[in-house]
Amino acid sequence: MEKVSFKNSRGLNLAGHLFLTGSSKMVIMTHGFASDKASHGKTEKMAAALNADGYDILAFDFGGCGESDNDIITVENEVNDLQAAIEFAGAGRYRRIALYGHSLGSLICLKTYGPIIETMVLTGALTGPIMYDWETYYTAQQLQELSDLGYLTDKSDSQWRQKVKIGKQTLLEFERIDQKELLGKIRCPVLIIHGNSANDEEERLLLENSRRGLSYLPDGSRLEIIDGAGHRLIENFDKVIELVRKWYERHF
Repeated sequence: MEKVSFKNSRGLNLAGHLFLTGSSKMVIMTHGFASDKASHGKTEKMAAALNADGYDILAFDFGGCGESDNDIITVENEVNDLQAAIEFAGAGRYRRIALYGHSLGSLICLKTYGPIIETMVLTGALTGPIMYDWETYYTAQQLQELSDLGYLTDKSDSQWRQKVKIGKQTLLEFERIDQKELLGKIRCPVLIIHGNSANDEEERLLLENSRRGLSYLPDGSRLEIIDGAGHRLIENFDKVIELVRKWYERHF
């Protein structure tokens, strides 16, 4: 693994890990909400498997996450960050690029799609509108901060930082997604992977969204369900790796 850093258009440094095999094909990995490029150990496992299949991997921290420069987490900012990562890859030898996104990272992949992207894999995917009761996630003090400042401060589950700042626009974005518009612009085949755990209401709601949205995606796109898996897919990640390897072998 090689540590790298590149700048987004806002001049912030974004920290990344490159997993190299000498390939001309790169998979760029995007992490979930307020997480980091390690994704609870999943990134290294996926990178090892895809390296064995002949792909180079770039995993990076969105601004305000992990080791990247401080920033307020918004969908707009993360789209800009992924654009910077694609430009970073394109400035090298990579002319063939695929995306892999988890949770909020999947929405960022969809919003950043362009002709250079040959295919994408989305896990725990955010493909349509979903309502959250933010009062069950954040304290009254945090919600007051959100009202006063336009962002709230929350603890991070990253190994590299203790706090993240989450923008008001991000929380609104979840319920305002226009699924037909979002998915209808995609021109590459997409693999979506979900769990259906009875104990994970969020993942089941995300799954139902993806079921409805599959018809908007190009022919050849596919929805795979891992029985009993929760949103993070950690306990079932070997199955995720198996599905991803077969998908990239066929489409990338």
